[in-house]
Amino acid sequence: MAGGRVLVVSTGTVRPLPWHGRTVASGIAKTPVRGPVEVTRLGLAGDEQGDREHHGGPDKAVLVHPGEHYREWARQLGDLTAPAFGENLTTEGVLEDDVVLGAVYAVGTTVLEVTQPRRPCFKLAAHHGVEDMAVRTQRTGRTGFYCRVLRPGLLAAGDRLEPLFRPRHGITAAEVHRVLNVDRADRAAARFLLEHPEALPTAWVGLLRKRLDGHVDDQAPRLHGSPPANP
Repeated sequence: MAGGRVLVVSTGTVRPLPWHGRTVASGIAKTPVRGPVEVTRLGLAGDEQGDREHHGGPDKAVLVHPGEHYREWARQLGDLTAPAFGENLTTEGVLEDDVVLGAVYAVGTTVLEVTQPRRPCFKLAAHHGVEDMAVRTQRTGRTGFYCRVLRPGLLAAGDRLEPLFRPRHGITAAEVHRVLNVDRADRAAARFLLEHPEALPTAWVGLLRKRLDGHVDDQAPRLHGSPPANP
């Protein structure tokens, strides 16, 4: 279980974000913070979320985005400066295909537990001005992941992510993302994930069970900001 390092710590307030002739509230536009930042059970001090139904809360208190992804995006979009993906922690050395759901890391005086991969939404497209940005992010798997705060404290850029615990199930953020968002017809993988419901958000357990029952969920509202096909 490899550790890593925090490169940038960022927070942001809710601001209006234009999208297809309307305005949505979002905290995706974040800025780097100097010095130690207080971290509570609900996230970093001074950080806000515009949609509390789908962002924030104890299970999505801290958003981590691997800094390694910036080199890949630069080939398509040009140079980007962290936190271009609305993340709280831009890191190195901790990637989605290594990070196991339920893994625990010490960062500064805080302790974080990996809970789920990020599910890209249309606000990434609105933020970057790239129509299919959420779709691209989902397709590449360069999503980042969320953590809950097991022990509040302080963290800062330069802090190490010291591994404390890795669950034996070995289910990575990358694998959950693949099954949930990309290879949705992989029923065998869905069944395997459901053998470890403790590793998944409750809502995702229900979603996978519905898929195995033949119900196909509509991703358009999340990816494109469009209304559901069958409201």
